Amino acid sequence: MKIPKISDSEWQVMKIVWANKYCTANDIVQKISEAADWKPNTTTTLINRLLKKGIIDYEVDENDNKTYNYFAIVPESQCVKAESESFLRRVFNGSLNLMLENFINESKLSEDEIDKLKQILDKKKG
Repeated sequence: MKIPKISDSEWQVMKIVWANKYCTANDIVQKISEAADWKPNTTTTLINRLLKKGIIDYEVDENDNKTYNYFAIVPESQCVKAESESFLRRVFNGSLNLMLENFINESKLSEDEIDKLKQILDKKKG
């Protein structure tokens, strides 16, 4: 399944949806307002975009036909994978080696971080 591109703003909404099995638009608006200075209409616009992209869906509350409970259709892991692959293609021409080399050379890594990277590579190797 091809995962649609998710904008940075949509990622903020999705983090809330992924963190909760179900959430209402009001839940999302409230949590977003704690982190960003968005108007409620901005958040509902983003929810509608995510619905159209097929990333989320909703169920109407049985007790209150006006309340929509949103939930993720596409798991976070699939979106992270798709975004990672897109980033790798766009920025590093698909070269994982070039990306890793760049990040390692440009980062100040602690001994523990270096050891962890070695463990990951050794595990892949054997």
